[in-house]
Amino acid sequence: MRVFAYAWVFFELCLLFTPIQAADSTQFRGPKRDGRYDDTGLLKRWPPGGPKLLWFFEGLGGGYSTVSEAGGIVYATGMSGQEGFLYALSTEGKLLWRKTYGQEANGGGYPGARSTPTIDEGRVYVISGHGRLSCFDAKTGAGVWSAEAYRQFQGQAVQWSHAESVLVDGNKVFCTPGGPDASVAALDKKTGKAIWTSKGLSEPSGYCSPTLVQRGNRKLVVTLTSRSVVGVDAETGKLLWRIEHPTSYDVHAVTPVHSDGMVYYSAGYGSGGGMLQLSPDGSSVTSKWRDQSLDCHHHGLVLANGIIYGTSHKSPGLVCMDLKTGRVLWQERGPGQAGLAYADGMLYAYENRRGIVHLIQANPQRYVSMGTLQVQRGDGQHWAHPVIANGRLYIRHGDALMAYDVKSQENPQ
Repeated sequence: MRVFAYAWVFFELCLLFTPIQAADSTQFRGPKRDGRYDDTGLLKRWPPGGPKLLWFFEGLGGGYSTVSEAGGIVYATGMSGQEGFLYALSTEGKLLWRKTYGQEANGGGYPGARSTPTIDEGRVYVISGHGRLSCFDAKTGAGVWSAEAYRQFQGQAVQWSHAESVLVDGNKVFCTPGGPDASVAALDKKTGKAIWTSKGLSEPSGYCSPTLVQRGNRKLVVTLTSRSVVGVDAETGKLLWRIEHPTSYDVHAVTPVHSDGMVYYSAGYGSGGGMLQLSPDGSSVTSKWRDQSLDCHHHGLVLANGIIYGTSHKSPGLVCMDLKTGRVLWQERGPGQAGLAYADGMLYAYENRRGIVHLIQANPQRYVSMGTLQVQRGDGQHWAHPVIANGRLYIRHGDALMAYDVKSQENPQ
């Protein structure tokens, strides 16, 4: 009987936690929120017309959010009528379930879901354009808890509605309600109860999804508010440092990237970005350089081997820049403004105007195109970032989600 009891407990634990595979993508912009995906053995050149379309799903509703994949389930959000929905699909594109997470926002004339689901220990977290944070069971979609983060922390309204994908670490889920003494907040991931808010930091949200930076023994939540790039102690909520970076319309929608104590941030409208050097304990920063060549609007940055890749806004095109010095190594106008991702030594750039996806070498010497793909389904703006997970390239365009086979035939996964 005792053996049976142990076996039953083990079985229940297996049901509780969604098994994470090596090349899953459990949150916005990949496993570490930096646009880098863990897949290997991928195509280095695409055939004419692009990689094979495996399947498509139409009916997600309006939205610009990307997808997450964990344990053989693909998660996405979309807006139907005035409601926001969390969708769960099989990796063959079959609908498993959908659950509402409440009313979605008009988005200043661009209605639709913005939040990419975050998966952690068998649960899924999403936040609406009105700042309602919801937690669901990852297998069944059953609601676990919800919190009106905007209302609770008196968040200040922003022009294009709240737009972030929440960050989960340890026992906390982090969001940026942008309220008085609450630009950033941490909630208990199991209950939704508040743990801390960022006392002394009261700037509105800037449409940015926060990231986590480990420096020495300290973890920092690093993000951009409407006016600044900030570092907050992840354990206590203490504001450690703040660097002003004004930009038009207070749009700071690009998650910073970091490596070896160097943090790079960027924003559009010609405001550009810069590199900050963290102190050994992360309690302060020194501004090392600033540059306006790469004024990334909302399309994401990639940092690979000390090189920053991103697309600019005022003079659209792909920029390649050295992280330590800020020196521009090359620029290419071809892709225009594009959502950017990286996997297995290659860049994936999804143009926001023409709907063309480019496969490009992550080459600091020169721009090398290795194929293109024309997105054929969906409608509206091409604003969702590309996602690579378990040999598939996911492209979301409006209410359509497409999955392409990007595995190399020499290295099938």
